[in-house]
Amino acid sequence: MTRHALTIFLSILMTTQAFAQEWATAVSRHHTEDRAIVFRYVKTFTPQFNRSSQPDRIILVWNYKSDSGMPSVKERQMMDKLEDSLSPTIEGDGFATLALVSTGENSREWIYYARSEDEFMVRLNAALKDSPEYPIEIHAAPDPAWETYEEFFSGLSGGHG
Repeated sequence: MTRHALTIFLSILMTTQAFAQEWATAVSRHHTEDRAIVFRYVKTFTPQFNRSSQPDRIILVWNYKSDSGMPSVKERQMMDKLEDSLSPTIEGDGFATLALVSTGENSREWIYYARSEDEFMVRLNAALKDSPEYPIEIHAAPDPAWETYEEFFSGLSGGHG
């Protein structure tokens, strides 16, 4: 019995981030002000990952006010709670991939790629049905070539390599 429970648990862990092989961070600094935007992104994907299976880009935006451009500790904790609440329902079965998160200049953005915008919204609402109301905006558009992600990734020092 314990062996089956462990196998199921490991299977769930493997599928929640099934395609994200390696995460990385990058920081963009403003030239004249002491401000930054911190990016967390999928650096590499597993070889079996097929981006074309997730053609819709959904961006969740949480705007906040801060003199430093960064969220307060309380806001950051709420943002982390939101992300943690979404992960099992949105990403758990490979339906969507959280590819890029940016924080700074009074905004956090989560960029997901999903199989379907409509299904993403259904899953988002299901994941958050018992949660407090979050101050997020949602923007969605087709992006079958993952152009938003590619533009960010190619802009990094060193590009794809």
